[in-house]
Order: sequence, then C-alpha cells, then structure tokens
Amino acid sequence: MKPIPLITLRNGAQVPVLGQGTWNMGESRATAATEVRALQAGIDLGLTLIDTAEMYADGNAERIVAQAIAGRREQVYLVSKVLPHNASKRGTIAACEASLKRLGTGHIDLYLLHWRGSHPLAATIEGMQALVAQGKIGGWGVSNLDTDDIAELLEQPEGEHTLCNQVLYNLSRRGIEYDLLPQAQESGMAVMAYSPIEQGRILKNPALHAVAQRHGATPAQVALAWVVRQPGVIAIPKAADVAHVEANRACLALALDETDLKELDAAFPPPRRKVPLAML
Repeated sequence: MKPIPLITLRNGAQVPVLGQGTWNMGESRATAATEVRALQAGIDLGLTLIDTAEMYADGNAERIVAQAIAGRREQVYLVSKVLPHNASKRGTIAACEASLKRLGTGHIDLYLLHWRGSHPLAATIEGMQALVAQGKIGGWGVSNLDTDDIAELLEQPEGEHTLCNQVLYNLSRRGIEYDLLPQAQESGMAVMAYSPIEQGRILKNPALHAVAQRHGATPAQVALAWVVRQPGVIAIPKAADVAHVEANRACLALALDETDLKELDAAFPPPRRKVPLAML
C-alpha cells in the first residue's frame, strides 16, 4: 500500500494529507459502535489525523473519538474546535478542558477556533497560547476564516503561531484558490479541507465518472485525490463504516494527469475573481 504523504506544520508536527472527519458522528447510539470501528480502521490504515469539535452532536462526537483512540492515543493527531461564543481567553481554556474530558486525553494536538464570532481575535489567541504553555494543546489554528480575517489574525501578537485554517474546499467549492489558498501557502499555514466531496452532491458529475472510469476508481476517490494533490492541503472526509474508510484510503493510489485535471477544470471551473468564503 502506498505510504500516506505527510505535511509538516510550522511547529514541526508531521500530519497525513488524508485524515478522518467526525461531523454528524455521535448522533445516535445505534450507530456509535460502527462509527468507533470506522475510526479505528482508519487509524490502522494510517489515517491518524482525526478532526472533531465540541459542537458536533453536542460533544458526543468527541466521546465517539475517545472510544476509538482508547489505548492508542499516541498514534493519533487529534484536532478539535472551540465554538465562537466560547472563544474569550477564559472561555477558550474552559472549552478546551471540557473537550479534553470528553476525549479522555490530557492534550489535543491542534485546537481550532470554529469560526469567527464576537470575541476579539486577540483574546482567543491569549487563550490558545495559555493552553500551549500548559501543555493542553500542541498548537492552534482557525476554521472558516477568509483572507481579511486571516490578515488581521496574522497581525495580532502571537498570530504567527497559527498552524492551520480549516475551510470548505472541493471541486465544486474552489473559491479559495483565488486568494485564500495562495495566502496560506505564502504564510506557511496549512489548509484543512472539510466536506471534500461536498457531502456526496458532486458524485454524479459526468466528468468525475469519466476520470474515475479511466483510473478504475470511484468518483469519490477522484474527488479526494484532486483535493490532496494541492501542496499544503489536508482532506478530512467522514466515513462512518469500515468499507468507506478503506475506499477513502485507496484514493492515495491515484495519480491524476494533465488530461484528468483539464477535464475536471472544464466541469468545475476555477475562480476568476474573489469569491466569499463558502461554509456548510
């Protein structure tokens, strides 16, 4: 099996370009065991970056993750997020401590501001830096911030420690390629792509099917391979069963060529002007 390429974050941490998302996990007791097994299978396959958030299923997604990583915490690069209304200095610290308890761990590797709210970025950064100093997080970043917000963030004291911006990015949501992705690459900030197959809505596209057929792959695998080919980009698809996890992992065997990329560009045109950052 082809090794998973790694990205080195600006704090020196190395993470796989393909991880596992948990949005919508933890919603039902009936599916919990299957979700835990899926995450464990992903870890076995090298998808060791797991992304979650205090918001997901009101904390239950973090509890699902806790079960999946029990006894193997050291193998996992764990990402979670603080809600904007909690993101004061004191609130950020308290929210992180609550997440740590739900996750059953003493530290989170990467802690993100879920989106921008009313609290000043400076206050959130103070909370994040305090958590780093306490050893409760390995580093911090943001999610759903557009170019102006990122520029403001980087101007703040300690803002240069931002490791990552997690945003919506897939073939049908290419707006970040115009300015946000170049900004991130120039500043040394990773981009983490959530909903990299647009929650399945793009998978019936004829161009995706044509490329997939040439490669003996699925449309979803082509869509994932397209995302992770970009330098500095990590994809975090959610897979709630083992077969889905295995299919996601197999996308890394694909090498899209110029013909493939031109065909996909024709079906999903790149942006020619500034596009407001999309969110789901």
